[in-house]
Amino acid sequence: MKFLRPVLFALLALSALWPAAASAQVRASLVADVTSVQPGQPFTVALRLEHTPHWHTYWINPGTGLVTTLAWTLPEGVTAGDIQWPAPKALKDRTGTIVGNGYEGDLLLPVTVTPPATLAPGSKLTLKVAAEWLMCEDSCMPGSADLQVTLPVTAEAATPHPTFGPRLAAVLAQLPRADAAWTPSATRAGNTITLTVKAAQPGTHAPTGLRFFADDNLVAYELPQTIASDGAGGFVLTLPVSPDGPTDATNLAGVLTAENGWRADGTLPGLRVDVPFTKAGAPAATVGSTGSTTPPPAGAAPAAATGLLGTLALAFIGGLILNLMPCVFPVLGIKILGFVNQAGSERSKVVMHGLVFTLGVLLSFWALAGVLAVLRTGGAELGWGFQLQSPAFVYALTILMLVFAMNMSGVFEFGLSATGVGAGLQMKQGYGGSFFTGILATVVATPCSAPFLAPALGAALALPVVESFLIFTAIAIGLSAPYLLLSIFPQAIKVLPRPGAWMETFKQFMAFPLYATVAYLVWVLAGQTSEGGMLMALFGLVLVALGVWFYGRWNAPGAAAGRARFGIVAGAVACAAGLWTGWPQPPAPTEIVWEKWSEEAVAKYRAEGRPVYVDFTARWCATCQANKKLVFASSEVLKYFADQKVVALKGDWTNKDPKITAELAKYQRSAVPFNVIWLPGKSDPILLPELLTASVVLDAMKG
Repeated sequence: MKFLRPVLFALLALSALWPAAASAQVRASLVADVTSVQPGQPFTVALRLEHTPHWHTYWINPGTGLVTTLAWTLPEGVTAGDIQWPAPKALKDRTGTIVGNGYEGDLLLPVTVTPPATLAPGSKLTLKVAAEWLMCEDSCMPGSADLQVTLPVTAEAATPHPTFGPRLAAVLAQLPRADAAWTPSATRAGNTITLTVKAAQPGTHAPTGLRFFADDNLVAYELPQTIASDGAGGFVLTLPVSPDGPTDATNLAGVLTAENGWRADGTLPGLRVDVPFTKAGAPAATVGSTGSTTPPPAGAAPAAATGLLGTLALAFIGGLILNLMPCVFPVLGIKILGFVNQAGSERSKVVMHGLVFTLGVLLSFWALAGVLAVLRTGGAELGWGFQLQSPAFVYALTILMLVFAMNMSGVFEFGLSATGVGAGLQMKQGYGGSFFTGILATVVATPCSAPFLAPALGAALALPVVESFLIFTAIAIGLSAPYLLLSIFPQAIKVLPRPGAWMETFKQFMAFPLYATVAYLVWVLAGQTSEGGMLMALFGLVLVALGVWFYGRWNAPGAAAGRARFGIVAGAVACAAGLWTGWPQPPAPTEIVWEKWSEEAVAKYRAEGRPVYVDFTARWCATCQANKKLVFASSEVLKYFADQKVVALKGDWTNKDPKITAELAKYQRSAVPFNVIWLPGKSDPILLPELLTASVVLDAMKG
């Protein structure tokens, strides 16, 4: 989330945590490719970062993290260019999850330095730079170093440095660049970018392990990228658009890396891409499977085709499952008997009725797919980001899954009245009746079994239009297949299981995968919002569940009109309250940035003469959360903290921490909340009461 990153990184930058540990994880130095410099002759220096195993720093587009920066202090007339970034790699944590773009190992970040022509031979040239970086493994900490290198100025030709001369020459030779052997082009449709790379001479080299890194975060760094062969030695990549990227991008700029390089000798690990989006359709290619990063070998079925076939198979099975819903299954045999009765004994007419019925189902699902395609197109123009990186979308999806799960658990019912809709059309004689029966089957199946259509809806919002239509077609065929087969083999009706109580048990059992989905989405949301925001989201889900219960309890089939109206109104009010309570909100621009408490941090900021506010808290402490909600929702408090440059330190006692326990004991305390204020010029702290308000905190801060 874009709005969370500045807060996170400001916290890291202000912390100055563990400087000794930081230097141990990434060691920095400034090196040059020559042993001397000549007046007016450019040369190369580099920031060298030696990473401890499993630690990493970040590329120009870090994904999550902070880009490494250099601030030069140079003699008059000397100029330094920008960092020339080597090809990055996808950084992963111990679980294999991609956490950013950057580097590991022994890294050189080269910069071209140009001295003035007036530089006097026999003098010395000293270059100074302040380097800052963020280093991460399981946790992250900022790193910085003030570095310098001094080189003699000579009139003779420069001598390469015995170690870093060859190394920097190799780094510069391997920098990402365009290559005449490969021609990139790009198109964009909604939330998907298609990058096509054509080979000038097919068959000369087959790059593997491709991955694209966008300079401007236009492409979601953490999501899988689909790779497929174009059949002529080139590749087609399907790239997901990041919701945090620029909304007005007109071109695709970045680096496309290959594990074995873009040249036959294994060189050029990164191909520079900088192309405008064209309106022409993407070149024909096999659609890739999600997560594929290596082109398929010659003669093998592309991984893309395998992935799409697997998705279609799951969609077909989902369509079959729709027939097992209580409001659909009982009519299956009746519909087929209706076909037989209408067609008499002629088998061909019975089959034709089944085909016409299937056509009704197909057209209904195609209409649904068309509506979603139109909505998706409009959403792309409006900047919608139907991605799991959006807290609002995750919360809305969590509510949707919770409501569906409660429906399947029997808390409330919907869709029952749909079985009577269109009865007149259904009873029509001839093929028209069969056609409208197919439409009715879709109408009945959709609301009664909406949870099974949720994955299809998600796919329709994420996949290209053609693939979306294919998925909905597979669902339609799955739904209509039993009807069609039974019209061809009507005697098979005898082998169908009888409708009964087992169907309700099956429906309730299928609710638990949806509850598991709710749990997963809540976990995702916890990583995207603050502790307070997560607590309010959980309260919001409780209110939504209460609203659903109101609706189901007072609006059951056969309920009196007044009772039903009460259920609808009470349910709507509770659900609206749940949405209002839990909807994720971006932080205010002046929101407090909390640093980690330590005795050393308190001493440091007191020595600087800054007021210090310490909050000893825990996630399981309800009073703590209420205090923060009351105090720091006040614009007056936020303004005072900002104007007075108050340092906010948080001692998190959610898990056992002996240092916090000992600190509490100093003040004869053994529980949280406990808030302490240290004011400049005063030796003793101000101890605040357990229950806080904005006025209590402001009065204490003002002495």
